[in-house]
Amino acid sequence: MIEITNLTKCYGQLQALVDLNLNIGQGDIFGFIGPNGAGKTTTMRILATLLKPTSGKAFVDGKNVLKQGKDIRRVVGYMPDFMGVYDDLKVFEYLEFFAAAFDIPSKQRKSIVEGVLELTDLQGKKSAAVDSLSRGMQQRLGLARVLIHDPKVLILDEPASGLDPRARIEIRELLRELKKMGKTIMISSHILSELEEICDFIGIIEQGRLVFSGTMDEIWRKMGTHSKVHVTVVPEHREKAIELLNTVPEIVEVSDQGSHIVVDFSDGQVAGSVVAKILVNGNVDIVSIEPAKMKLDDAFLQLTKGMVH
Repeated sequence: MIEITNLTKCYGQLQALVDLNLNIGQGDIFGFIGPNGAGKTTTMRILATLLKPTSGKAFVDGKNVLKQGKDIRRVVGYMPDFMGVYDDLKVFEYLEFFAAAFDIPSKQRKSIVEGVLELTDLQGKKSAAVDSLSRGMQQRLGLARVLIHDPKVLILDEPASGLDPRARIEIRELLRELKKMGKTIMISSHILSELEEICDFIGIIEQGRLVFSGTMDEIWRKMGTHSKVHVTVVPEHREKAIELLNTVPEIVEVSDQGSHIVVDFSDGQVAGSVVAKILVNGNVDIVSIEPAKMKLDDAFLQLTKGMVH
């Protein structure tokens, strides 16, 4: 659905993007992460036809961003990191204005506006002044606006920025619903735990260069990290369990965390089975054995160097 080939953007001597290559499939949620100034917003603006690249190619739904801008704007919904609002407009007036901008026939506008208000759970605010809405409500209104013309692709730049925990959860659930509707979503965020929960693929960019693109499993494989499991045994068998686990050659480290034991393996494929076998043979009563899931924050810190332009 989105294809980027050798995309480069320069501002004078500054290279905001350097030979970026990226593919996002139809119906996928793609999380785009990187430090401030890494090139995320530049990429998104190019895809939304708001910025011209210096070189390279980009296609959205098979359409060239340089040659078919009008067609692309019909299939893309772009939400910037900060949404400007119009004073003295009510929510439904704001949405009807954008419906008119997309040449939606006047007879259809009311039903379409009602539909996006329902989808974004804003029916109760349709008569409220736009500039009176909370930050969370304004973000939802921003999503309602980009959905007015029923785009195939959503490009969302920091949609959860500045939101409280409840509002972030509501936005996340809305994105899941949009995925079910078949939308392709490209989203940037500094709240990495949020992306980890909803994204099919992750792209990490730094100083305009793509550091990584793939699934979370592929991130761990690329990092070559050890596999960790959390082991819980009955309290009276904890010391014995630690002693037994320390005899296993595949185990790099065993640490007692009080409530559980963390076992660090050099080979993750046999971690759970090895732990179970050694403890059962040693007559240790096991409560649970669970893989220790690494976080996207850890991968981000290890794969980036903290550099900005």
